[in-house]
Amino acid sequence: MFDIERWQEIFDTIRKNKLRTFLTGLSVASGIFILVILLGFGQGMRNGIEHEFKQDATTSVWAWPETTSKAYKGLNPGRRIQFKNEDYETAGRMFKEDIEYESPRVFVNNVTINYGNEALVYGIQGISSEFQFIEGVSTIEGRFVNYKDEISLGKVAVIGKKIKQDVFKEVETPIGEAIEISGIRFTIIGVFNEQNEREEERIYIPITTAQRVFNGNDKLNTLTYTLPPVENFDQAVAQAVTFKENLRKYLKEEHVVAPEDDSGVRVWSAMEEAKRYYGITNNMKIFFWFVGVCTIIAGVVGVSNIMLIVVKERTREIGIRKALGAKPWSIVGMILHESVFVTAISGFSGLIFSMLLLEIVGPHVQIDYVVNPSVNFNVAFTTVMVLVVAGAIAGLVPALRAARVQVIESLRDE
Repeated sequence: MFDIERWQEIFDTIRKNKLRTFLTGLSVASGIFILVILLGFGQGMRNGIEHEFKQDATTSVWAWPETTSKAYKGLNPGRRIQFKNEDYETAGRMFKEDIEYESPRVFVNNVTINYGNEALVYGIQGISSEFQFIEGVSTIEGRFVNYKDEISLGKVAVIGKKIKQDVFKEVETPIGEAIEISGIRFTIIGVFNEQNEREEERIYIPITTAQRVFNGNDKLNTLTYTLPPVENFDQAVAQAVTFKENLRKYLKEEHVVAPEDDSGVRVWSAMEEAKRYYGITNNMKIFFWFVGVCTIIAGVVGVSNIMLIVVKERTREIGIRKALGAKPWSIVGMILHESVFVTAISGFSGLIFSMLLLEIVGPHVQIDYVVNPSVNFNVAFTTVMVLVVAGAIAGLVPALRAARVQVIESLRDE
């Protein structure tokens, strides 16, 4: 039943102690505000990490050669390891059941690139048709390199969207246009799009053409793979770890690299990196909850202290009420009502302000590994409701103290 006199009493008390009530409410609102902002920042970090890993296939595994750091089987350290087509072909046969897509990669260096009279400075990579699915490339015009281009040593090229925007501004489409790579004519057959704009400054050509025309050998710079999808994240991580270790073991044995030498052959797994980063964000989320909850507790303790002061100030009034027949539960209800009201208004104020801030500012945040900080409204709302319950508990001790006030002693109170 709505008791208008009870509400009048609450507002009268607040009006008499505006500054004290404001500061108490501010501490509670600040607790909710800080908690929501921290949770939003934590979600933004998770979004940023997911954005970074979406640039490549999540299950991708990359292997590349480096220089050995330890002597092994009579061979000195400092040897430069070199992958070749045979490594790629043998690994493909050995791990056929574990691989979804595979592609070698070679970097084409020391060449000149020209479009008409314009000299271009972009990276050229030789890849196979399946590299599109490993790198997460989307073809927005034309097509990507295919198997026919590989077996025919096709003089074709796929360019990044950034190259199209910078070089081919005067033509409707670059498809069919020709570029010269060290004097050899290549026809542009497609334009690709990537999440990372820097990777759109690449030119892809068939791996066979890159090796036969420019390198004159069967050397490779990278072996790239993706693994088949599995049911859950933990299985995907276990699958990636197993494949990574088996591939590393094979490559080290093939190139006579010490098993404990981590420098000769490098193998990187996107899934393992994702697990590591997600672990960091989960730990940070726990820390953010800890900081936020501690701040809220400080606010709730402040509410409890203020209500104790209120009870002390109103001791005489409470005694008169009891003398006139007020029941203990009525006194308890009066104190709890005010405690819950201050806590609820402050909590919802902090919630609304923090959610508005995230909604307005979040989409415009441009920080590395932080994308669109946001927080689930249900989580935030539930937190406020828990805060309201905490406010009731905070007012319970002062309320019970008020209920135990003795009439005679309260009437003597000055």
